[in-house]
Amino acid sequence: MLLDDAIELCAPRPGALVVDGTLGRGGHAAALLEHGVHLVGLDRDPEAIAAVRARLGDAVELHHAPFSRIPEVLAGRRADAVLLDLGVSSPQLDTASRGFSFRNDGPLDMRMDPSSGEPVSEWLDHTDEATFVDVLFKLGEERQARRIARAVLAARPLRTTGALADVVAKTVGRGDGRIHPATRTFQALRMVINDELGQLDEVLRTVPECLAPGGRFVVIAFHSLEDRAVKQAFRALAGDGAAVDFRGHPLVTPRFRLVERRARKGEDRDPTNPRARSARLRVLERLP
Repeated sequence: MLLDDAIELCAPRPGALVVDGTLGRGGHAAALLEHGVHLVGLDRDPEAIAAVRARLGDAVELHHAPFSRIPEVLAGRRADAVLLDLGVSSPQLDTASRGFSFRNDGPLDMRMDPSSGEPVSEWLDHTDEATFVDVLFKLGEERQARRIARAVLAARPLRTTGALADVVAKTVGRGDGRIHPATRTFQALRMVINDELGQLDEVLRTVPECLAPGGRFVVIAFHSLEDRAVKQAFRALAGDGAAVDFRGHPLVTPRFRLVERRARKGEDRDPTNPRARSARLRVLERLP
């Protein structure tokens, strides 16, 4: 998603140290390598690591790790660009056995790293109604959070994506059919089981300090909460809203700048692709 824009804004050059913190199946990585960069790639999904290794071989320094560990992986090296493409990947959505989607029935899992943590089915087994309502409301922005939480917990144990989707649909109805009624529930559960906002908060706090002078931090977000966190963090680092003296001069000199004040939108680049509809790209640059 937003491939050409992401590569352009990373401003890759031969020999530059570039980090792709969300490898997926290697689309961004392959495009970056065409510019002769030294590429460090991370993904918490072992299937993604295997796919990129098969596709790109030794051209990428691969690490099976979440992007929150970028500073640890860099081990003191300064990056000329860091790229994050947040959220779930198309292969994860399209593979029924991963349990991310209700379109094809599969085990109720949703872990981006199946080798760690607990699947959604087990989380539902022990969670309480108040916690579940909070997750649905905050992460899924689901207005019928309480009704859904009560119905889902009453139907436990749930072991498949189809079973969960059916409970939600029967509880709230199928609406106008444009968006499946379980969409927000699945989104919220995926985000909580993978601690997606926690991972993002950590990387927004630490990665800017890993940039070389002139280095860029490029983030593509698909969820309004994620995009809001990126927007606010980048603006704060660039000194937007900072205290000023009586002449209007900032009291603290910013060490970063916004390369573009407005996000680039996926719907502007690929209006026929429903997965591009909510994509937002933002970029921060460390000043020399």
